[in-house]
Amino acid sequence: MEARARARHIRMSPRKVRIIADLVRGKSVEDAIEILKFSSKAAARPIEKVIVSAMHNLAEKYDHPIEPTNMGIRDIFIDEGRIMYRIRPRAQGRAYRIRKRSSHITVVVTHAGEIEEKKERKKLFRRKEKK
Repeated sequence: MEARARARHIRMSPRKVRIIADLVRGKSVEDAIEILKFSSKAAARPIEKVIVSAMHNLAEKYDHPIEPTNMGIRDIFIDEGRIMYRIRPRAQGRAYRIRKRSSHITVVVTHAGEIEEKKERKKLFRRKEKK
């Protein structure tokens, strides 16, 4: 069973948020939260909030509390959101565009046993491919 959480229109560049998302991809929820707490990047806070929200959504589906060590991040992806355009005055009456980018953060959390099964299936598939 899996649960997802999404944060939309986060006012940070997707490129900067993806750097932090790569740090926690595939980790357990407990490890991911620990990594994000000690990260100095501003993008760590919204990602942490979304992971905690997905964790609570999964616990709600199971109808009983689950330890964060028993949950893992199956997918985390950062999509580009709406771009706000602003104008910067330049010399000789010209105007340059300023693009204020935003991000959509999506996190999918599953029970840790399901992630291990998925890794095992990938290994078997790779072995069959090589032969």
